[in-house]
Amino acid sequence: MAMSDKAENRVKRWREQRWLLDTVVSQVGVEFDQARINYTAGPAGPEALAEFRMTATRVKKINDIAREYATQAERREAKAVAFEKADRKVAARESYMIAAMLWSIARWPIFEMNDELEHLEKKMNECYGKYAKYAAHPIERVEVPFGNGQFLPAYLHLPHKPAAGEKFPCVIAIGGMDGTKENAVAMYGDKLLERGIAVFAVDGPGQGECFARRVNVTYTAHMEAAEANYKFVANHPAIDKTKLVLRGSSMGTFFSTQAASVLGDRIIALSQSAVCHEPGFDTIFNHAAPSFKMRFMYMAGFEDEDAFDEWCKKLDLRPLAKDIRVPMQVLAGQDDQLSPLCHTRELLSLVKTPRQLVVYEGAVHGVYNSPSTVVGENPQTLQADWIADRIAGKPIAKSEEIFVSNSGQAKVVREL
Repeated sequence: MAMSDKAENRVKRWREQRWLLDTVVSQVGVEFDQARINYTAGPAGPEALAEFRMTATRVKKINDIAREYATQAERREAKAVAFEKADRKVAARESYMIAAMLWSIARWPIFEMNDELEHLEKKMNECYGKYAKYAAHPIERVEVPFGNGQFLPAYLHLPHKPAAGEKFPCVIAIGGMDGTKENAVAMYGDKLLERGIAVFAVDGPGQGECFARRVNVTYTAHMEAAEANYKFVANHPAIDKTKLVLRGSSMGTFFSTQAASVLGDRIIALSQSAVCHEPGFDTIFNHAAPSFKMRFMYMAGFEDEDAFDEWCKKLDLRPLAKDIRVPMQVLAGQDDQLSPLCHTRELLSLVKTPRQLVVYEGAVHGVYNSPSTVVGENPQTLQADWIADRIAGKPIAKSEEIFVSNSGQAKVVREL
């Protein structure tokens, strides 16, 4: 099912360049605008990556994405059901997780609420719920009260079943515009769970399920969501409210900066990767693939492109920098094609707390696709250990920018 004409015509470049987009997809595949397979299938492991890439070979145009990944999701879900009936619980766990991620990627290219999106979201939730039932660690489905009768859907992941009175430090994970709470935590070997840190993975305004629920992005929605999320985790019996960290990725670097500015010292650190710090978002919305603008316009509830362009002019983190009260880490690709690093450096120059900027040579948005991310320290490992150090109370001696070269060497290039 294609989107309605109204949705297809929402963005001028999407409408005028549709033939070009389909041509690019036929040559490059579903990752024409970013590493969609990596970040969606990665948390489900190598078996999922193989299946996602096999499915990608059947995609020749934009409208194939939802159809082909939904078809594959049905096949994988059937496997999961068969494993469950045979009482093969680990196999069922793995297949339900993979199916949920397949349903998730099938949702992505539908930038409006329609029957197909509703069906795909329902299937994603069903499969992830089954995965949670059989998961190797405790997972709690949560609906965080938000605003006037609205809710933010989330999953709380604990490293293990807590002993009597045991409390875990916790990372509140804020994803990007295309991500979902379902791909925030790996099925096996998650970097944070392995370090004894709980993860509260939430769909904030405009993201994941909130995209279809019409819990929209506004100038302050993610600041209001920060208060709602804090209230939940701070009152959870298994969470240590004195050891809370914010983690933001991609557009979540913008949202998590907003969140940190209102939470103040109720959190102890802010860690970000794959930056979206440019004031006004000109690069990502007007020069990158038009899919970004298509999605964000719907996230924010806009149908008129001119009105959206005017609204974007006020999206600016610089006035909030003074309100960041905790150590801040940022991991970025040197060649980020969605948010030039000059804007990240400017933002960090305005933050007065200890901070670390790690730039990977040749890496693009997502901090991948470069030798520096492979032969150098893995970005996710670096981030997880930095977060663990903050939880442990280790001080940061200097504010500095670190450059990781394609040879794998890390060198401090300047103090911040």
